[in-house]
Amino acid sequence: MVKFTHEETGTLESTWRRAGVDGLADLPAPALPEPGRPLVVLSAHPDDETLGAAGLIHHALRAGCRVHVIVATAGEGSHPHSPTHAPLDLARLRTGELEDALNALRPDGSGAGLLSFELLSLPDGSVAGHLAEIESALRTVARAKNTLVAAPYRHDGHIDHDALGTLAAHVCAELGLGLLEYPIWYWHWAAPGRDAEWTRWHTLALDPEAVRVKAEAMKMHHSQVAPLSAAPQDAALLQDSFLEHFRRAAETFRFTPAGLRDSVTATATFDELHAGTADPWHFLGNSYEERKRALTIASLPRPRYSTAMELGCSIGVLSRELAKHVDSLLAVDASEVALRSAARRVAETRNVTLHQAVLPHQWPTIDPASLELVVVSEIGYFLAPDELDVLLGRCLEALAPGGHLLLCHWLHPIHGWPLDGEQVHAAANKLGLTSVVLHREKDFLLEILAKGGDGHG
Repeated sequence: MVKFTHEETGTLESTWRRAGVDGLADLPAPALPEPGRPLVVLSAHPDDETLGAAGLIHHALRAGCRVHVIVATAGEGSHPHSPTHAPLDLARLRTGELEDALNALRPDGSGAGLLSFELLSLPDGSVAGHLAEIESALRTVARAKNTLVAAPYRHDGHIDHDALGTLAAHVCAELGLGLLEYPIWYWHWAAPGRDAEWTRWHTLALDPEAVRVKAEAMKMHHSQVAPLSAAPQDAALLQDSFLEHFRRAAETFRFTPAGLRDSVTATATFDELHAGTADPWHFLGNSYEERKRALTIASLPRPRYSTAMELGCSIGVLSRELAKHVDSLLAVDASEVALRSAARRVAETRNVTLHQAVLPHQWPTIDPASLELVVVSEIGYFLAPDELDVLLGRCLEALAPGGHLLLCHWLHPIHGWPLDGEQVHAAANKLGLTSVVLHREKDFLLEILAKGGDGHG
């Protein structure tokens, strides 16, 4: 989990502008509201929907869409030490502000879509403990197959935002619905140079009318954009420098098209696979897999590495072979079921540590430039393009000078997932590393890239 406070200056809007946030691609047609297509907007607290998706809501209403906003909490925890407003007072105040803000988004004239909202009044700061109630509310209103869902970005850094965004991703993946994720606190804590996922996101341009009504709606959240009183504990939660991110003439979204999966489904998908059979990928007793594994080991440029990490270790078959060539191996997988099998397989191998994580955002705690070898084998295409960018960036950061990044991927179509093996390797080749091994066959591509520096090479 990212650690930050609202009191920090954070990343300035001018920094994002210089980095090119204004030049992101437009939302594709399947991500746009249109007549007859319902829009459901999830919000963790009153004002999230306004900051991140007011323009989208206004755009949908102007297009004649029905828009329903589900707000999980009343935001009563925004000023926990207020000497003037108890949590119940804040809840009432923020509920009224929410209604005023949504009313400001209603367009004038006939033909506008209908706007409704419901406040679930769940405990502020505890959304993760009440996902069943939110899921029930979402499923109730997202019955049409063409429903478009908007929710906070699942890696926004706020515990409630992350829980709500992840829930939305799971439900949309199951129901086959398009999902738009809107970042809020991400703009505050992320660094444009290191956190690369934003470069893959899309924008919805806001015309002057949309900019105006969004600004009016933002002002309605008085308790957040202005002090509650002169007491220091009642200071405005949202500083002006933070609000600058939401005065853009565009809103930014991460779009997952209907029917595509990404990392959020990894744990459930692969747990189910491994629970159904001990070896779902046929690693054992398959001549193709055995030969590919032998080629992988034989291609290592060095006879031995001191530190290595394997991403997507599954049941530990390759891990056991890698362990013969490294002093210390960290093997990572999203599936706890697979890792239980891997643990049995490497039980007598004392230099292997197994770690459960959904990559890339649950990246293990690793010192920069500390790994001599990173293995990314058969997992790159189970990520969305922005997630792959993050993963590769973390790999590059973790590699020591002269270290090696090994990639091996199947070259045939990967149904239901956004990428294929060619695209994974093409992304890796944009890291600026030097290719030292390249082996291509009809079925798979094996490549080893070296990081420049004073290492072993």
